[in-house]
Amino acid sequence: MDIVCIVCPKSCRITAEPGDPPVIAGNSCQRGYKFALDELTRPMRTVCTTVRTAFPEAPVLPVKTAAEIPKDKIFDLMALVNAVTLDRRVSHGDTVIENALGLGVDVIATSDLIKEEPQKGEDSR
Repeated sequence: MDIVCIVCPKSCRITAEPGDPPVIAGNSCQRGYKFALDELTRPMRTVCTTVRTAFPEAPVLPVKTAAEIPKDKIFDLMALVNAVTLDRRVSHGDTVIENALGLGVDVIATSDLIKEEPQKGEDSR
């Protein structure tokens, strides 16, 4: 597996092959080695997406996972997020979905779009 390390600005091109022990080459530091090993054995991702809302001024709200989740759970998470319609006002950082998929990771709002109701006479866009 060829990997471009994203841990630091060097962007090392790393080759990682499974085995006992795994063969990892091309990293210039231990952080790159750990990144490649994690990608090989248990890749994790932070997921950024949107959730539907019940508010006409913001029909969708940007959200993200508060921490990384296993890469193989992304489609399950997206099915969960796509089934949600947010009907309460939230602020940046508020929990939208608690303990998503039982992974111990919340899905949180990344915007204040629906923090407060628009004032009368204000344009909703």
